[in-house]
Amino acid sequence: MSTGPLHHDVDLLVIGAGPAGLFATYYAGFRGLRVALADALPELGGQITAMYPHKPIRDVAGFPDISGTDLVDGLVRQAATADPVYLLGRVATTLDAREDGVDVAFEDGTSVSAGAVLLTTGIGRFRPRLLPVAGEAWSGRGVEHFVTDLGRYADADVLVVGGGDSALDWALHLAPVARSVTLVHRRDTFRAHAALLAQARAAGVDVVTPAEVAAVRGSRHVEEVDLEVGGAMRTLRVQHIVAALGFVADPGPLERWGLALDHHHVVVDTAMRTSLPRVFAAGDITSYAGKVRLIAVGFGEAATAVNNAAVAIDPAAHLFPGHSTDGG
Repeated sequence: MSTGPLHHDVDLLVIGAGPAGLFATYYAGFRGLRVALADALPELGGQITAMYPHKPIRDVAGFPDISGTDLVDGLVRQAATADPVYLLGRVATTLDAREDGVDVAFEDGTSVSAGAVLLTTGIGRFRPRLLPVAGEAWSGRGVEHFVTDLGRYADADVLVVGGGDSALDWALHLAPVARSVTLVHRRDTFRAHAALLAQARAAGVDVVTPAEVAAVRGSRHVEEVDLEVGGAMRTLRVQHIVAALGFVADPGPLERWGLALDHHHVVVDTAMRTSLPRVFAAGDITSYAGKVRLIAVGFGEAATAVNNAAVAIDPAAHLFPGHSTDGG
């Protein structure tokens, strides 16, 4: 991956390296555009890489079932054909959109001058909700919020806290790897799909409700927890706690940039144009009548945005360049 100097001149700057951004990067290369791909996270893949790399994804055409990791790997290989400049771990701070181009500055001093910008930032920057009794003190010492490497949990006793789909997904994936998996939720009812709960129980996950983590103990690393289960205390020996309590999204500087927003989502037209000149958006960040937030929809929006951006950059360009299979 090339990073290059602090200033870059490109045709298209894509901000957001999740699925929509990665596909947009590939498609910009297909259109012959010089492209840079930026993200506040230090690695490609966006929310999928950070939050559920092992989760089966079932809304991508052609794949009845594909893991987040495999999907991102394929998208990264595809995007690489555009030979993009990668600007990872960089937070965009200012955006100056004009009729003849867009300038974007980043927190670390990097700047980009682009013919157009495509926002594929998804839910924006996000941070996990902390386990109240652990706070940040136990982060990196046995308390995690995302499962990115199953091998770390081999032959360990793992406590998963939460009642949503992510908590159940991680419990299911950890069950064949860990020595034991206990899932605790403060209510008897779950937000997760009932089928996931049934699968977790069938996989040997010990589901404990209604329960809350009352204390976390250990020397340098988590060793045990106290659970309050229906008013009674129970001590459980664990080496890892996965706190799947959701996250808080931060849309970042979108409002400050002057974009028209609809509840933190960027309003776009049918060409994926925003309220700012030469600034387009695609994927979960967008809002329009009838919007459906699926990865598959984001791919189509990315292609629409890139094609319209190509015309904005060069009015002599064709909106539709032909199919990728044309010309042998």
